[in-house]
Amino acid sequence: MKVAAIQMVSGISLDVNLSEARRLLTQAAHAGAELAVLPEYFCFMGQNDADKLVLAETPGLGTVQDFLSDTARDLKITLVGGTLPMATEDPTHAANASLVYGPRGEVHSRYDKIHLFRYDNGTERYDEAAVLRAGETPTVFDFSARDGQAWRIGQSVCYDLRFGELYRLLAADVLLVPAAFTHTTGRAHWEVLLRARAIENQAYVIASAQGGLHENGRRTWGHTMVIDPWGEIMALHAEGPGVVMAELSVARLQAVRQQLPALQHRRL
Repeated sequence: MKVAAIQMVSGISLDVNLSEARRLLTQAAHAGAELAVLPEYFCFMGQNDADKLVLAETPGLGTVQDFLSDTARDLKITLVGGTLPMATEDPTHAANASLVYGPRGEVHSRYDKIHLFRYDNGTERYDEAAVLRAGETPTVFDFSARDGQAWRIGQSVCYDLRFGELYRLLAADVLLVPAAFTHTTGRAHWEVLLRARAIENQAYVIASAQGGLHENGRRTWGHTMVIDPWGEIMALHAEGPGVVMAELSVARLQAVRQQLPALQHRRL
C-alpha cells in the first residue's frame, strides 16, 4: 500500500492553505498514494488561539469539510484531514478533530484530540485547553487497500504522541500522527517518540507535520516521516512544504511481529 505524508507551513488564509493542500495531495495521488495524511491545523494557523473558534464547523457543513470530501473523491484516495476546528455545545471551545474521507467523498472516521498541549519555558507559552475541548474516545478505522489487503488504522494527533497507553489501546497496524510540534519540543523529542511508538507497537507510523516559520511568528519542527514496525525511518522531509511517499508491506509487518513476538508477551 502506497501512502503519503503531507508537510505544510500553513498560514492565516484559509483559501491559500486549502489551495496548497490540494497541490500537495494531487502530487501524492499522481505518485500512487492510496492513503494521504495532512498535518494538524493544515487549514489554518491563526494569529492567536481564539481564531480557531471563528472557523469551527458543524458536522457535515463547512468549507473545510467540503474541501476534504471533494478532494478525496476527485483524487480517488482515502484522505486524513489532519485536523480542523469543529464546533461544540460550548461556543468558547472547539474540538480539534481529525476527519477521514473515503474515495467516494464519504466520512469514514472522526477522532477528537484527547490530550491537549500545554508548555511554558518562560519564553514560549501554549495552552490548548484555553479554546479546545479534549476528546474522550480512542479511534480506529478499517482500511481496505487496492490489493484487497485489510489494515487497522489508529488515529492520534500531535501531543497524543507522549502518551504511550493510547497507542496500546488502538492495537493498530498503522498509527497516524498529524502534528504541529513546536521547533523547541520537536527538536528534542519528535523523532525519538515516533520511533518508540513504532517499535513498542510493532506498527507503521505516518507522521505528517507542520514544518517551518509561519505567518503568525510560530516556528514548527517539521520532519514529516514514515517509520516501519522495526523503528526504521523509511522516508523523511525536514522543512518546508513537501510530500513523503512510502510503501507499506503486510509481509514486513508480520515478519517483525513473528520474529520478536513482543505483543504476545505483554502481561499488563
